[in-house]
Amino acid sequence: MNVSHITARFPFPPAILVVFSIGSMQLGAAFAKSLFSEVGPAGMVFMRVGFAAIILFALCRPKWTPHTQFHFKALLSFGIALTLMNLSFYAAIERIPIGIAATLEFLGPLGLAALKSRERLDFLWVFLAFVGVLLLAPIRGEALDIWGVLFALVAAFCWAMYILLAAQVGQAVPGADGLCWAIVIAAVLLAPIGIASAGSAFLEPNILGVGFIVAMLSSMIPYSLELIALKSMPVNVFGVLKSLEPMSAAIAGLLVLGEMLTVQSAFAIALVSLAAAGASRFRNG
Repeated sequence: MNVSHITARFPFPPAILVVFSIGSMQLGAAFAKSLFSEVGPAGMVFMRVGFAAIILFALCRPKWTPHTQFHFKALLSFGIALTLMNLSFYAAIERIPIGIAATLEFLGPLGLAALKSRERLDFLWVFLAFVGVLLLAPIRGEALDIWGVLFALVAAFCWAMYILLAAQVGQAVPGADGLCWAIVIAAVLLAPIGIASAGSAFLEPNILGVGFIVAMLSSMIPYSLELIALKSMPVNVFGVLKSLEPMSAAIAGLLVLGEMLTVQSAFAIALVSLAAAGASRFRNG
């Protein structure tokens, strides 16, 4: 079964696919954080990526063809980017609120969007999103853990690399095969540290169940939708649309973890939403 065939039955516009992927990923991140005390960030990342690799491999049944082998370096780079992006982001949300971590992580695609922009109007949406990011950052009045901030910035860089590599792999390897092999590579890379972090917790059915749900919400669904969207959406537009990430993360943090929002953060959410809507509405203008 091919993920592209499944998606073809529901012909949503690329922008809608990206919005769905954002909500799914941040909800999964909130559920994942609630399990850190049991398995640690590395163990949670391994479950998330490992389950996603198993499910996607079973659905897509990718073939290791000579054409795929020719693009192995791109697949390996994509897998490494996925590994580092997930590890650094989970390490960040262990130390700082999800909304703040997602805001800092968004600097990666935001910077990429600015670099890729060719239309003057694009800079307006990037500017509004940037102001929103700055306002959203201080969700709480307390000092931020410096390591949490640094991990979030590493995740920002890896996210920018993920966007570029996803577009490259999506064009080079047919269907969802590229995504599937990249996630398998990431799962193999994560296995040693994930198992060492969680230990015997992986033997508990309830923990594995939550890990499975997180894998669906945070990996399989969003990565599949984004890879499909990137086939027909400019990278800069994708980057600005992803400005919905801080808003989605703040809402997920509030609903799942009780991380409260301030009036300032609500205003920031409005700015970021406006930037995303503008970029989507005028992407062909």
